[in-house]
Amino acid sequence: MVDRNEELNVVWDDIIGEPEGARSPECAWRLAAVCFQFSRNWCYTLLAVLIAPPCALFLGCGFACLAFEQIWCTAPCLRCVKIYFASLRTMVSSCMAATVVPAAEAVGHVCRHIRINWRKDAPEERDMLVV
Repeated sequence: MVDRNEELNVVWDDIIGEPEGARSPECAWRLAAVCFQFSRNWCYTLLAVLIAPPCALFLGCGFACLAFEQIWCTAPCLRCVKIYFASLRTMVSSCMAATVVPAAEAVGHVCRHIRINWRKDAPEERDMLVV
């Protein structure tokens, strides 16, 4: 089982840590630890009994609304958009194949014969044709 909310596993020694030079008597330390544990457990139990049911009701309604929205609104809407855009995709794809692809192939055919040589010992003369 996965331990959830690991950061909430707080014990007395995690909260109060006395350095070696300032130590309270052992009986005071144990009594404080018992008071801490008792008040933490008692307060949590009280809050869980009083506030957890309304919170659970609110969260249950919230997750029910979320599930309803996903099942009855979002999923059908996305399905409609997918159906509508399928025909648009086919049309755009056909237009691109008829216009952009031939132009890009022509530019590629022209540019494939361009050669660039970079030499440091080349003369300083400038070419008349700048590409």
